[in-house]
Amino acid sequence: MRPANAAVQFRLRITQGDDIAIGPGKIDLLEAIARTGSITAGAKVLGMSYRRAWLLVDTMNRCFSMPVVEAEAEGSRGGGTQLTPLGKRVIRLYRSIEAKAAKAGAADLATLTGLLVP
Repeated sequence: MRPANAAVQFRLRITQGDDIAIGPGKIDLLEAIARTGSITAGAKVLGMSYRRAWLLVDTMNRCFSMPVVEAEAEGSRGGGTQLTPLGKRVIRLYRSIEAKAAKAGAADLATLTGLLVP
């Protein structure tokens, strides 16, 4: 049985050359952008600067075959940011990999965390 204060985190990162194309923080940012409709608001939700968020988005857009985030045309909301279909697919695939890894490793993780001090 896992001690009450033990937590398991998978930290999948995929690199493209020297860049981290996708990882847990970038997935969190993509999800925040999807919820808020902007890089600024998404960054604020995550407690990061706009500049940092913009740099992360720029890296992702350069690493993938097509952009994962794009600016919306100005309209009733005055513009904003949205995920592309590829951006939405990246989130789905990443979360699926996390879930499959957790399920596949559940028994070993339970044994390992059971070795921790209660």
